[in-house]
Amino acid sequence: MDHFIYKNGGLCAEDIPLERLADEVGTPFYCYSTATLERHYNVFADAFKGVDALVCFAVKANSNIAVLKTLAQQGAGADVVSSGELKRALVAGVPADRIVFSGVGKTREELADALKAGVMQINVESEPELEALNEVAQSLGVQAPVSIRINPDVDAKTHAKITTGLSENKFGIEWTRAHEVYSRGRDMAGIDLVGVAVPIGSQLTDLTPFKNAYLRMRDLVAMLRSDGHNIRRLDLGGGLGIPYDGSETPSPQAYADVIKDTVGDLNCRIMLEPGRVIAGNAGILVTRVVYVKEGATRTFVIVDAAMNDLMRPSLYEAYHAIVPVAEPSSDAEHTEVDIVGPICETGDTFGAKRPMPTLKAGDLLAVRTAGAYGAVMSGTYNTRPLVPEILIKGDEFTVVRRRQSVDDMLAMEALPDWAD
Repeated sequence: MDHFIYKNGGLCAEDIPLERLADEVGTPFYCYSTATLERHYNVFADAFKGVDALVCFAVKANSNIAVLKTLAQQGAGADVVSSGELKRALVAGVPADRIVFSGVGKTREELADALKAGVMQINVESEPELEALNEVAQSLGVQAPVSIRINPDVDAKTHAKITTGLSENKFGIEWTRAHEVYSRGRDMAGIDLVGVAVPIGSQLTDLTPFKNAYLRMRDLVAMLRSDGHNIRRLDLGGGLGIPYDGSETPSPQAYADVIKDTVGDLNCRIMLEPGRVIAGNAGILVTRVVYVKEGATRTFVIVDAAMNDLMRPSLYEAYHAIVPVAEPSSDAEHTEVDIVGPICETGDTFGAKRPMPTLKAGDLLAVRTAGAYGAVMSGTYNTRPLVPEILIKGDEFTVVRRRQSVDDMLAMEALPDWAD
């Protein structure tokens, strides 16, 4: 469910026609709905009523500070994986004691930043990181609150590039070595072992892998407690998928029921790190048709957005629904077209063989479900400036990231003296 619907013949973001935004801001642009962000957060959080749980939005999914502020006002914490994301969360008003610092390659500087900020928890991914954190914490005269990320060797049954819980993945410590690693951590003066973390991947549309991982975590907690460890937090990560193609996916309530059934009686605080399930349907990418080209075997609709603006179709072969901003008539004839960008790679394709009504240069299209892993993953390939991000609330909008200019890009570069 989202708040991008047709009204009076045109697609609107809440109460604002997208055509108006395109005229005022230019294309392409990202557009986020406050109402959808708030609704999705509250549906997710409400599924855990009666449970000692904290929802920490995965900043990696959408790091715009206006989005983070919107969610923080609803009570969200933050899951961050860099000092940059940590600063964004703090600037957006997320209290440090509601921030979890994750990530497989934290530097000593980042570990120090986390400790100085007073984050609630650091999820440690390896023994070298545990040793480094111990040294950094002692140098600062503090104890670091730590959950060790365990790799449960569970197949998340998702795209290979976003599965994180198999033994061959780079994430976490093998579950069979947990006893040994926790024993080492207990002897470190700068470490306070508070919990266990077990994220297994992203965009999961089957609850079985979650259940398998959490049952393994349950056994692990029992073992660690028998060893004398005071395990009081369980970080379950995120990963709940969304229906990019309209297919049915598990609800937050069904996901919460799995958690309650598997680890709900362990008397631990539950940490949850959803990203996509909150932000995905809350955003769209709006683009304008530049040309319609009749090829030898296909019709190409060439738009002004490109793979540098939305990388998911090129990187993951991901599906995004694409719809015209002008509402088609119910009897409009549709033909199959390829919707492509201007970058000089065949991979710059948003959708192949998509049934669309007749399109012409100047028409607007909306790429749906683009609020997560969209703008946050964008780049400047082909010296294409970053596009604006707009946040809608009712009949009001704000440009929450301005359009970058080529001059902005060039200002970051310099010619060497010898080039004169």
